[in-house]
Amino acid sequence: MFEPHAPDRYHLRLHRARSVVLTASELVEVRAAQRTFEGAYVRTALSQFSFALVVLKIFTSEFYSIGALFAVYGAGVLFASLFRRQQGNKQFFAEVGEDGLDKRMFRTSGNVVVVLTALSVAAYACLMALTLKLA
Repeated sequence: MFEPHAPDRYHLRLHRARSVVLTASELVEVRAAQRTFEGAYVRTALSQFSFALVVLKIFTSEFYSIGALFAVYGAGVLFASLFRRQQGNKQFFAEVGEDGLDKRMFRTSGNVVVVLTALSVAAYACLMALTLKLA
């Protein structure tokens, strides 16, 4: 998932990723992407952790499994945000291939959407099972 020495392989305007100086419009694009994607995932994870804490602190011990489910779901969203950030860092840079030519491929965040959808469906199925088990 994480590549060693990735900044040496990615270039923008013939500069390596770790030494590039972005223009004002590129900075606006990077910051907007960070606010939109990274912020949304982190806020979602924090809200799930907060709700898990409320369930664990307020309700009786029979609801602990539901609180733990929300904590695990929040951790899953947080790991998905790390993966999305790693993918988003490559969005503005071109990879230099072995033939010396730039390869620029735009990838959508479809992989992250599929992972989050599967995670959400699994969490809601577990929530329904745990709720029915309470009765």
